[in-house]
Amino acid sequence: MHFDPAEVRPSVFYQHMVNCIVPRPIAWVSTISKSGVTNLAPFSYFTGVGSRPPSLLFCPANNREGKPKDTLRNIQETGDFVVNIVSFALTEQMNSTAAELSCEESEFEAFGIASLESLKVKSPRVAASHVQFECTTLQILNIGEGPGGANIVIGKVVHLHIDDAVLGARDLVDPDLLDVVGRMGGISYCRTKERFELPRP
Repeated sequence: MHFDPAEVRPSVFYQHMVNCIVPRPIAWVSTISKSGVTNLAPFSYFTGVGSRPPSLLFCPANNREGKPKDTLRNIQETGDFVVNIVSFALTEQMNSTAAELSCEESEFEAFGIASLESLKVKSPRVAASHVQFECTTLQILNIGEGPGGANIVIGKVVHLHIDDAVLGARDLVDPDLLDVVGRMGGISYCRTKERFELPRP
C-alpha cells in the first residue's frame, strides 16, 4: 500500500498519518480572547522544540469553514497560551473540550473545569493538571489554506509549573506518578505505564 497525498482526499491521508504517527502527546491548550472569554482545547500534533530558548509547538487546524479555531484566534489576539499536560485522571475532561462551542462559551465553565491564574501570561491554567507550560508566542506559521488547513504555533516557555506530587528522584517528574495519556489513531488512547530502557551508545 502506498499513497500520493495529492491523489487522495486530505481526510483520508489524515487518517493514515494519525494511525502511523503514534503515540502522540496531547497539548491541552488554554487561551483567553481579547474580550475575556477563556478557551480550552486538545491538540495531538504537539512536541517540544528546544531548550534554548525553551520552546514547544502545537498545530491547530482551521475549522470546517477554513477559518482559525478559537485557540488560534485567541493566540493571534493576545500573544500567549498555556499547555497543560493530560494525566489519565483528566482524560474525560480533556475529551469533552474537543466539542465545538461558540466563541462566546468557555470550555472551563461549560464542563466544570477549575482554572488558575497564570504568573506571566494572561491565559489561565487547568488547576488539576500536574504540569503547565506558560508560553508567549514566538511564531505562527500558516502552511495550509481552507478547511483543515495546517498552522504551526511555536511558543517560548516563560514559566513551568510542576506539581510536587509527581516528583520523584532528583526532583524530576516520575512518569508513573504523572501517568500521561497519548493519542493513537481514531478514538484510541494509550498510557505511559509500560516502558523500557536502553543505554546510550
